[in-house]
Amino acid sequence: MNLKGDISTFFRFLEVGVFETENEFSLQHELGIFLRTMIESPYKLQFGRSVNFFYPDEKGQKSEIDIVIYNPATEERYGIELNFPNKGQHVEQMFHLIKDIKFMEEVKKLGFTKTYAVTYVEDALYYRGSKTDGIYAYFRSNKPIHGVIQKHGGKKEESLQIENTYKVRWNSLGNGGKYYIVET
Repeated sequence: MNLKGDISTFFRFLEVGVFETENEFSLQHELGIFLRTMIESPYKLQFGRSVNFFYPDEKGQKSEIDIVIYNPATEERYGIELNFPNKGQHVEQMFHLIKDIKFMEEVKKLGFTKTYAVTYVEDALYYRGSKTDGIYAYFRSNKPIHGVIQKHGGKKEESLQIENTYKVRWNSLGNGGKYYIVET
């Protein structure tokens, strides 16, 4: 299964107007419907599938994976966590994007075959701007996401421990949007 390639193909279709998305909900469903056409039996695709469906005793940061593709006859499982931040609050949203990478790291550690944190933006301030330090560095300066990541400001101070090392590589689309796929 070439799920990363299929996700990239979806964004190319989005670029030329085959799909339209105006928010994260529509992005999730358009991608899920597209991926359903790409997978073959016996694979199943489900939206908002609980981690506890596969691992009943596990407690993590989050409990539901946006899109899950799995083979019910085997242990083969794929998880996709999606984001389409479009309401400003860049520091809060960027930290949330890192939280999704952490969540996918946790799911992968439980036994998923592959997991992906996928983000699509139409707001250039996620990948370009005068601030390139702190949390901005991971999205604007190609700084690897690894170790303790701090969130300063907002409602409360938070930190996350990212075990592996990931780089955000923005892919430009002709419609003005950009996306990245982080495989954990």
